[in-house]
Amino acid sequence: MVKALVLRGVGAGALAGLVAFVFARIFAEPVIQAAIDYEGARDEARNALAAAAGRPVDAAEADIFSRTIQANLGIGVGMILFGAAVGALFAVAYSLAWGRTGRQGPRQLSLLVALAGFVTLYLVPFVKYPANPPSIGHPDTIADRSGLYLVMVLGSVVAALVAVWAGQRLAQRLGNWNATLVGIACFVVLVGLLMAALPSLGQLQTNVEQYGNLATETPQPIVDSHGTIVLAGFDADQLYRFRLYAVGAQALLWAVLGLCFAPLAERVIGRRSATAPADIVEPSAA
Repeated sequence: MVKALVLRGVGAGALAGLVAFVFARIFAEPVIQAAIDYEGARDEARNALAAAAGRPVDAAEADIFSRTIQANLGIGVGMILFGAAVGALFAVAYSLAWGRTGRQGPRQLSLLVALAGFVTLYLVPFVKYPANPPSIGHPDTIADRSGLYLVMVLGSVVAALVAVWAGQRLAQRLGNWNATLVGIACFVVLVGLLMAALPSLGQLQTNVEQYGNLATETPQPIVDSHGTIVLAGFDADQLYRFRLYAVGAQALLWAVLGLCFAPLAERVIGRRSATAPADIVEPSAA
């Protein structure tokens, strides 16, 4: 059963990735292009100040792939492959959850797993370390940012597992509803403690040394030696729109995945139930 579910999860995930790409291509791509244009303007402003001060000017780096290829083929293929990988993990999680979540039907369980995956793997880490368009984020902090984001994802998963365990242990004593509320509260508390313990990106040592103790890595205005602003900081409205579209694309991906996987899983489970019900209804006994 697991193999059949994983294959269907990969297909549903690839379709979900394609839908998310179409959404991102329509809404997020113009913001990405605006961010790239800002990055170019920022480099020009820095080079102009450096030339005026008699300092060396950084040479422009040539793109390996054109923006047309990046915005269409590159991101499209990347999101489809990402969706397929997420679909495989989703199917494995679904297989582990089936038979262990009370009387949830195949379709209802698919939606619940999709919601849990979106919240745990994306939304919670996003709250602490939100997505940024190009031109935001310093090259010297890529490793630190990647490590912190991975810690946030793993911490969110661990918090979710602890919350589920606590809810199951308390279900008989408190009832399913109250136990669920306790589990959610446990998840929120654990995630909140982790967010409080992890530093903000602006507080990384490299950023503090070069730019001062700021909350984020969002580019600040460029000023000349007299303190006159040469180029404004990154547009807050563009940043807001990009992050809104990033959440929207991920929400769409997980929603399409859950909705498409639901009837496929129901067919697989229904077929298996007709031939080996014990293997489906009581997976823990295997």
